[in-house]
Amino acid sequence: MLLGGVLPTPAVALLADGAGAVVSASHNPPEYNGVKFFSDGGKLTDDEEEAVERLLDEPAAPAPGAVTSVAGLEERYVEVVCERFGGRLEGLRVAVDCANGAMYRVAPEAFRRLGATVTAVAVSPDLGRINERCGATDLSLLSRVVGEGGADLGVAFDGDGDRMLAVDAEGSEVDGDQIVAILALHLGVDLVAVTQMTNAGFHRLMQERGVRVVTTDVGDRYVFEALRREGGVLGGEQSGHVIYLDGHVTGDGLVAAVLLCRALVETGRSLAESAAVMPRFPQVKMNVPVRTKHLPPALLARVEETNSRLSGRGRVLVRPSGTEPVVRVLAEAERKEEAERLCDSLAAYVKQELG
Repeated sequence: MLLGGVLPTPAVALLADGAGAVVSASHNPPEYNGVKFFSDGGKLTDDEEEAVERLLDEPAAPAPGAVTSVAGLEERYVEVVCERFGGRLEGLRVAVDCANGAMYRVAPEAFRRLGATVTAVAVSPDLGRINERCGATDLSLLSRVVGEGGADLGVAFDGDGDRMLAVDAEGSEVDGDQIVAILALHLGVDLVAVTQMTNAGFHRLMQERGVRVVTTDVGDRYVFEALRREGGVLGGEQSGHVIYLDGHVTGDGLVAAVLLCRALVETGRSLAESAAVMPRFPQVKMNVPVRTKHLPPALLARVEETNSRLSGRGRVLVRPSGTEPVVRVLAEAERKEEAERLCDSLAAYVKQELG
């Protein structure tokens, strides 16, 4: 086994020869640490994950395997990202929030190497501070830094670096739907894969521009599988997973950030101008703590009945979190007040049934 040290998850996927493993809590607090496995760069299928879990019950090997530390993988990752996906970014002022996680050295270095003026924050890889009031799960720090420092935009990663969100020069959030929309138009793709969480405004824009949209279950793994199946190269999630497979094997927050900055420089538009092309339907979300994440038939029937009654004027979605003991509720409507009402009502029902 080769030990690479502190590396972003996508760096392991990109550089591993065959199989790779990452110990990480991803976008969550450290107490949710787990292991992410890769096979030829891609995440394992559900069946493969279950097979690995079954091995945990097997007796340990009689003798430990050999572990060898490998140096220089951070530098190699920066080189590959800049060579394959980079473009000249001179004149662009970028604030970079590394979430006190695995991007703390490689992300600022990549942007500086491409010529951008960089302000880097949350660059202390302290296990107790990863994702805490910083990074892609909390953009308040980045918004403040952009506003105070006069940056053109800010980009924020999660703890293990496979997610990326952004803020414009005014500190306003630009989510994964908008980032994928900007990249789809700039890269000229004819197909994108997104999840059920994706805003209706994204679908409207892609329809207007003649881009086919494939919708999957929530999870970047399913986006990846859809792209492979359909022969596409670009997809992502509202939460900030952006997958670009022309030269890569998985989603990568740094690659997404570099591609986004290239799009701004090459079009001469600000991030706010670029994001404004996609209309956004109001969405309201709520995480409901539950004792069980199994969704009963009565709850599923209520979701179906609500969506039928809305008849395209909005929608609701209920799904169990894959990493936390919560059920996530999403409501989308033409008016924010209607979305709030739908979300509150459904969240109360979830709490009653599962809380």
